[in-house]
Amino acid sequence: MPETETPLRSKTRRGELGVDPRFHDRERQPGLDLLRALAIVVVVIYHAALFGFKLPGRVDRFGWIGVDLFFVLSGYLIGGQLLAPLARDRRINLGRFFARRALRIMPAYFVVLAIYFLLPSWREYPEMSQPLWKFLLSVQNIALHGGTAFSHAWSLAVEDQFYLALPFILLFVNRRPRAAIIITIVIVFGGSALRTFLAYQNLGEDGVNFRGFQAWIYYPTWTRLDPLVWGVALAAIEKFRPQWWQSLTNLARWLWLPALALISYALWLGEGDHLSVAACVWQFSFIALGMAALLICGQSPRLPFRRVAIPGAAFIASIAYSAYLVQKLVIHCVGRFCFDHNISLTSVPALLGVELCVYVAATLLFLTVERPFLLLRQRLAPRKYALTADHADNTDRI
Repeated sequence: MPETETPLRSKTRRGELGVDPRFHDRERQPGLDLLRALAIVVVVIYHAALFGFKLPGRVDRFGWIGVDLFFVLSGYLIGGQLLAPLARDRRINLGRFFARRALRIMPAYFVVLAIYFLLPSWREYPEMSQPLWKFLLSVQNIALHGGTAFSHAWSLAVEDQFYLALPFILLFVNRRPRAAIIITIVIVFGGSALRTFLAYQNLGEDGVNFRGFQAWIYYPTWTRLDPLVWGVALAAIEKFRPQWWQSLTNLARWLWLPALALISYALWLGEGDHLSVAACVWQFSFIALGMAALLICGQSPRLPFRRVAIPGAAFIASIAYSAYLVQKLVIHCVGRFCFDHNISLTSVPALLGVELCVYVAATLLFLTVERPFLLLRQRLAPRKYALTADHADNTDRI
């Protein structure tokens, strides 16, 4: 039977067009929405705690792992988008891909970046540790130190660099399956080896120097590729080995508990008064593997996450990028308001208020900047319809 490219979903879900135009012609997947919503929620809680909005029991200290979940999702979704045409012996349209990524990522980013440089009184910290050109070229994560304004944009730099390199890597390995396996192994185990070397380079009497850990292990791209690679690997399995993918998703009911246990063990490695070499070497790898397993659970028809939509998760997932961008600006402003009005930062009103304000600000940024450029993207670089419903569900989600 000849293959024909036809729309997979009738454009009847007009309600979603009013919120997120990326889903005006296809259904959302609750499992992916839930994971993305959880990622931004725990990251915002983590960053709010850095400014005094602390939760009981210091459970907020683990929220940084939401970034690793974002990375796994990015690898899976963007990898799936690029691999889909290759799986059908077609070429990647590089122009369309980069145009769509630029219209998706850059507008909101440049608006927030302008606020940081033009309105310094709004910053969460007075100092910008990196010059403007590094932010413009998305290399602000190199030799970065925490405790500076807009430092959380390090992860955006990692993803931008990833988006730039991935299409060319996939084109290179497309006809060389062994090369794909070799590159994956080199990145994963090479990253662990590099973290080992860098940990010993920054080793002091009381463990690994935290400032050196930040600058050379936590923030740089070359040590944080594990979750992105695992995400792309899952996308490759789904596109090129559908039977393997089906087996993985069928095993999901047995994966979620080991995944949580592996993530918990990785977090335990980092506990204590001093940063150990073992934590520097293995923590990111274990968390990445655990997050990849959770992604399989989110996509499995054997579990309810893919079928049952959690109220509000889709909306939070849609504004997650805007929330990530503005979170520290808003947290700083709410903190000043609470200080001026003698409101304890650990009180229930303060904890709820800071979270609410972040998502309100994110909604405004999404509706005024992100959404118009997403609509423009549909006109300038429209997404081609896929050949199967599964492909439509798994591409261009972010």
